[in-house]
Amino acid sequence: MTRPGSRSGTTMNDVAAAAGVSQATVSLVLNDAAGTRFSEETRRRVHAAAHELGYRTNAHAKVLRDGVAGMIGFVGDFVATAPFAGKIIEGAQARAWEAGLLLLTVNTGGDKALEAASLETMLSYKVAGVVYAAMYHRILDVPDVLAEVPAVVLNSRDRSGRFPSIAPQEELGGYTATKRLLDAGHRRIAMINIGAVDGELPAAVGRYAGYLRALKEAGLHPDPGLHRIGDGHESGGFGNALALMTGPQPPTAIFCANDRTAWGTYQALAQLGLSIPHDVSLVGFDNQETLAPHLRPGLTTLELPFLEMGRRAIELLLAGAERDGSTEYFECPLVERHSVAAPLKTNHQPLKLPNQGTGNA
Repeated sequence: MTRPGSRSGTTMNDVAAAAGVSQATVSLVLNDAAGTRFSEETRRRVHAAAHELGYRTNAHAKVLRDGVAGMIGFVGDFVATAPFAGKIIEGAQARAWEAGLLLLTVNTGGDKALEAASLETMLSYKVAGVVYAAMYHRILDVPDVLAEVPAVVLNSRDRSGRFPSIAPQEELGGYTATKRLLDAGHRRIAMINIGAVDGELPAAVGRYAGYLRALKEAGLHPDPGLHRIGDGHESGGFGNALALMTGPQPPTAIFCANDRTAWGTYQALAQLGLSIPHDVSLVGFDNQETLAPHLRPGLTTLELPFLEMGRRAIELLLAGAERDGSTEYFECPLVERHSVAAPLKTNHQPLKLPNQGTGNA
């Protein structure tokens, strides 16, 4: 006779025997019970044995016992459809699965009515918690209904300060990008940002602050004319790069605050007949897998640690997600490719666009 929790007659005792541990250990590991400490080897053996024997936990019994289902809700705006932000879901799903939980994911497309309906449905299913995620780092108004369950704000921050948040270390990323160019020998370094630094876009504010900190540390006085406000898209990179390189004192290097901006910058430099990195060095931000490695040359850039952030969000939920309003920041590692080199000369001469005349009447 098949017992509860089994797919083909397998019991928790069978898993324990196969893994060489006690039945209690199997129960604690498969249910990812809080406060328990087992070695990674023990956890691996238990999960491997359960998978090999086809053991399945009883979700209905879990709801009756714990008051929650074997699911975690994940609500995002455009996270599932973004070519790079989707890694957040990948990381969260992997960690939830390790805990024996499913990730119930809804991509709202920014539709607040769909978001509200999705959250109500998730709560009716007694999910163990909810991850509230955004495609890009910003300050969010988190729905009040999330106060009913453990909740974590991912890749953004909660304006009210009620919920724990997970976000990238934007300032350190901007500092790392700029310092990479400084270490290569550049002293006239421009930055094309992804938005105004006085708004509610922490990525723009933090990355610019890191840029300024690196320049100051190197004993350089920032030139306001080298900081351009872009729109985060290819067009903003193209137009701003043309303006920088045809100005009276062009930079020898440019820090682009995201990879799409860098893509537009590549096109602008090509139009001016400049090569990367020999004439101008570039560093981007995001490490978009569909873009950064495929530019020619490959773009040196900062990687947003989406996999790690997604995993950490689930870990906070499993631990209870204390409502202390704290923010946990993740470092963005530098991914070296081929867009940075030492400057050929210290002072570029002003450039003209190919369709510009000599200025004579």
